[in-house]
Amino acid sequence: MFIASFRRITLIQTIVVLCLATTIYSQDVFVDQSALKPWLALDAPPGWEHLATDVLLKELPGWKRDALGNLVLHKGSGSPRRVVACGIDRPNFAVTEITDDGYLRLREVGAIRTHPLWVQFHEGQRIRVITRRGSIPGVVTVKSTHLQRRVANAPLTTLDDLWVDVGATSRADVQRLKIQLLDPVVRDFNSSTYADYVAGPSAAARIGCAAVASVATRDVTSGETIFMITTLRSFGHDGLAAALRSLGHVDEITVDDDPVDNVNEAVSVRKVEKPIYLPESTGLTSVTLLAPRARFRNSLLESVRTTDANALLDATEKAAGVAHSSSRRRWFSFEYGAAGLLPIDPYTETASLLQSLADIPSVSGHEREVREKILESLPSWARQKAVTDSAGNLVVEAGPDRDPVMFIAHQDEVGFEITAIGDDGTISLRTRGGMFQSLWEGQPALLHLDKPNEAPLRGVFIPRDTAASKQPEALTAWFGVDGAELKRLGVGVGLSVTADKRATRLGATRFTARALDDRAGSTALILAARNTNPATLKHRLILAWSVREETGLEGAIVLAKRYAASVKRVFSIDTFVSSDSPAETSRFAHAPLGAGAVIRGLDNSSIAAPAEIDRIVNLARLNRIPLQVGATNGGTDGSELVPYGAIHVSLSWPGRYSHSPVEVLDLRDLESLARLITTLGVAG
Repeated sequence: MFIASFRRITLIQTIVVLCLATTIYSQDVFVDQSALKPWLALDAPPGWEHLATDVLLKELPGWKRDALGNLVLHKGSGSPRRVVACGIDRPNFAVTEITDDGYLRLREVGAIRTHPLWVQFHEGQRIRVITRRGSIPGVVTVKSTHLQRRVANAPLTTLDDLWVDVGATSRADVQRLKIQLLDPVVRDFNSSTYADYVAGPSAAARIGCAAVASVATRDVTSGETIFMITTLRSFGHDGLAAALRSLGHVDEITVDDDPVDNVNEAVSVRKVEKPIYLPESTGLTSVTLLAPRARFRNSLLESVRTTDANALLDATEKAAGVAHSSSRRRWFSFEYGAAGLLPIDPYTETASLLQSLADIPSVSGHEREVREKILESLPSWARQKAVTDSAGNLVVEAGPDRDPVMFIAHQDEVGFEITAIGDDGTISLRTRGGMFQSLWEGQPALLHLDKPNEAPLRGVFIPRDTAASKQPEALTAWFGVDGAELKRLGVGVGLSVTADKRATRLGATRFTARALDDRAGSTALILAARNTNPATLKHRLILAWSVREETGLEGAIVLAKRYAASVKRVFSIDTFVSSDSPAETSRFAHAPLGAGAVIRGLDNSSIAAPAEIDRIVNLARLNRIPLQVGATNGGTDGSELVPYGAIHVSLSWPGRYSHSPVEVLDLRDLESLARLITTLGVAG
């Protein structure tokens, strides 16, 4: 949905996976990355470390679990007696309230140092609630771009601003999902690799655990080494303290831990005197801390270069008293994680079609891939009649050449384009469409090469080191290589950059994805086309998918000029940005999800005639189609035909969290909208 110029807003960051050709990096890079990724993906919230240690115990022979959940392995005997340890847990949130209308409230867990924007990095993002029965997908709410005016120097997001939407409508719905108070809540994305980096929350500490486990597979050359993968790192290393107390006297303790500031070496080695977790029974007054160098420290995408990870492995080998391994496969690894599947229920077909469109990137001006998918998804009669004009609009016409009626959705989504490439590989960006840049900062980034079958480069929307206000002044991205290498790979000004995205179901009937505006509208038009028999039409039916809607209704302007002389009635198919969220005021735009499709009777670009509203409402009532009427903000494609004399009404579904990575709709509303389009397509 296009936002009127006086409501322009902007957007921000993300990091993830970049697979470059083996001509750029040695094969060892990919061996290291593939071995380390599962370690970064392990769920291990404080107090729930068993989620990780259950996996590890199946993979690591000889290890034992103690009363606090620590994993311990003794190897060798005699003197010296060494301890080599790491902590497996990492920061997260916990459910502390379940509201009557089905939302969750949160608090942080533990006291590990996090990035100054840690809480804000979760706003408008996908999360998982970890229950005793498994993970439940959800989203952290955010105010809809269309319903807000930009506030200069707006304060940073705090816990008071975070509400979690799991697709529930009541406390009872949440209970049916088996969510309980104190259940952990974690950010939901796959562990990341890009260029020769691995990235994720507490990446350095997790690589430390990978190093401890890898070294423990080898023989100790002298003395005894006790290997530990410990719990409660987030609570002052309580798990480590308890495990050390059980040992009595030891000669050396080395802990693979978090990185520190301003370290240029591949691995920092620090002596720490009398840490609180060191019991007197050990006979020691200090421990040695090892940590690899890291970029974007303490963020969601803390990044460690594989060469630095290997240097940490070398240092851990030395501390553990094992022989150095020169094998290419030095890291112990395992298989972990599986892609989620959409449930099979009455909404599966609609959800699958919507997912197939929503997961395709299509920044304004870069719509080719989604246009091809729309064309592929149309019924055969519509594919045969489909035409792509010089602007990139896709148009299908059917029925006799009289009384034309047009339905128009748009192909594009908000995102970024490259404006400059720095020598160090930092990419400057401009926004394409209206958005809050804070929702992208510190998140995975994808750079699209705009070539068929060419995988995107993966990287990160660079986070600020610190901030006093919510919105960054500008957004940049980095993909792990310098400017010369980017240009060699074909990267240039004008290419699009987006966030990583993966649509999913929420609860029984809800659905979340980036770019439901307007992949949901495109889905509704496709479903209507599938339910239309062109041979029965009594008038001309025009189905259109426009381009560059988010940057000023540019494709619609072309369509308006082409059809100005003939089309007398036009329906825009676009989001009704609803205030059905605890983040918004219900003063206006309140169209509840699940209550049916919506007539956008009033927005910033047009107003519907009362007689036309009444006509549509009566048709919906006769056909038992749930329908709401409301007013919201924004503008839609069909308004461009009004100056030529066309009657215009926007038809919509209610949507939450507009122009964010976690737009949400109800599949029942989308199916109601498709039925309404089919009915109006026949009626004219």
